[in-house]
Amino acid sequence: MEVIITKDRSEASQYVAEMFMNVLALKDRPVLGLATGGTPKGVYGRLIDAYTRGEITFHHALSFNLDEYLGLGKDDEQGYARYMKENLFQFVDFKSENTHIPNGKAPDPEKECARYSDLIHAQGGIDIQLLGIGDNGHIGFNEPAKTFKRHTHIVELDEKTREANARFFDKKDDVPFKAITMGIGEIMQSRRIVLLALGEHKAEIMERFLGTEDIDPELPASILHAHQHVTVVMDEAAAKNYRKGEKHEATD
Repeated sequence: MEVIITKDRSEASQYVAEMFMNVLALKDRPVLGLATGGTPKGVYGRLIDAYTRGEITFHHALSFNLDEYLGLGKDDEQGYARYMKENLFQFVDFKSENTHIPNGKAPDPEKECARYSDLIHAQGGIDIQLLGIGDNGHIGFNEPAKTFKRHTHIVELDEKTREANARFFDKKDDVPFKAITMGIGEIMQSRRIVLLALGEHKAEIMERFLGTEDIDPELPASILHAHQHVTVVMDEAAAKNYRKGEKHEATD
């Protein structure tokens, strides 16, 4: 596991954006794993800037988002389809048929989970997967549990997750109780994974995650210690409690 510590949020976002730019440049049909929330917005902004300057194209790429709230669809203001449109898709040249997000309004959510898993596997898996990390250690919406779930599934959201995401809604009561999330197995089959953590409020969970290599489904992010190509990118605020020996500083 490679650990990169940058001086601030801007530098961290640029570092991750350049990782994605390299995949876009090197692969004939890159498959990108995308995330939502506050953390990746800076990454998407830098990818938009690079596209606007003519440095990259998404015309040949596919994307799979990690998750979606159960009950929310592409037209819902707080849905992740809307988020992706407003923060990336409408500004670049992705083909709409090549961008994939679970349908939170599918009439049969279990069938939707199976469809989404099958679609990822049909494309040969993901080339580079962007992850954030929840305050409870979740990745995607894979919450702390007794066991890891391999494939895309329906999950009941932890109260800590609902509280953390309430800022995106008018009030906490509006936050859905369930979501569809890509499974741990699908995340781990990605050829490269980058976990981005920003801000002092992530310092405690990053210390816990990086402080041991034990794998525990009660700390879902811990599974990443078993992957051969993981890059953890933190700003100094998120890394303030980190004391591991392999610490590296990002350079220009």
